[in-house]
Amino acid sequence: MIARTVGFFRTLSALLFWIVLVPPAALIAFPWTLITSDVRFLYWAGMGLAYYGARLTGAKVKLVGLDKIDPAGTYIFMSNHVSNLDPPLLVPLIPGRTSVLAKKEIWRIPILGKALDLAEIVPVERSNREAAINSIRRASEVMRHHINMTIFPEGTRSPDGRLMPFKKGPFHLAAETGFSIVPVTILGTYEMMPKGKLIVKSGTATLVFHQPINPKQFASREELMQAVREAINSALPAERQ
Repeated sequence: MIARTVGFFRTLSALLFWIVLVPPAALIAFPWTLITSDVRFLYWAGMGLAYYGARLTGAKVKLVGLDKIDPAGTYIFMSNHVSNLDPPLLVPLIPGRTSVLAKKEIWRIPILGKALDLAEIVPVERSNREAAINSIRRASEVMRHHINMTIFPEGTRSPDGRLMPFKKGPFHLAAETGFSIVPVTILGTYEMMPKGKLIVKSGTATLVFHQPINPKQFASREELMQAVREAINSALPAERQ
């Protein structure tokens, strides 16, 4: 009961953190970005708010294998997805700038939609095949600006912590651009905030970065997909493999 109460107040503190700080940050970052045509301040402000808000829930973070990544390189980071904590803990820790594939619906929020465009976030509409293909093309253009792409290839959160089938689009992107894929395994967030739960339990999120995988070394998209799946799966606990 005590742990649940503490979790409730930590979750509430994170929400209040975002409610209080996001509007003034936007009032500063948006004009600065429009005046300077430089999105870096807006990007890092957004990443900081996302990350430290998530940390207020009691989440600690442990990084494993990040030294395998060239910080000056451009990669497609692909991770398992089990919790709403995954994006705000993982994305801000990707070296350099990264874009993501985001649901097109959130562009309906005027200020947020403008921010996403400035940060070169890519809208995706999974129910429309042609729109999904255009999203992959847009992601390819973004990566040619030396911006990483972070993708959850399952497309949604796993309800039990096990890997679900992967979507094919991210692997089309890898084949088209030739950029290496960095598989990432997120551990701990399932116990902290599984799908369907609103209250966050304190704990440690371990982010395991695996060796980059060159898509050019595989004869087919299916072989590439299997290699990425095996890498992510290798760091999951035995009961979730």
